[in-house]
Amino acid sequence: MSRISIEQVKHVADLARLAITDEEAEMFTKQLDAIITFAEQLNELDTENVPPTSHVLDMRNVMREDVPEPGLPREEVLKNAPDQQDGQFRVPAILE
Repeated sequence: MSRISIEQVKHVADLARLAITDEEAEMFTKQLDAIITFAEQLNELDTENVPPTSHVLDMRNVMREDVPEPGLPREEVLKNAPDQQDGQFRVPAILE
């Protein structure tokens, strides 16, 4: 029994604005079902005494200190822009 249907895969692809064929939808359905099956196997593990973590390794202060530095002049940044208006990048609208 599949845990995800072809219709669900097509729906998610539509939400992501991906055009997929029926063959691809069937392939992704099988792959996602295998992933879900594996994830369900992980639920069988005893994690009672395992503290929650955000990373598998204990990593602290791995980032450099955030030091403010002066940015580039606006004219230099915009000189290679394909389109600009009022000192800003001009891009096509993406919302419908």
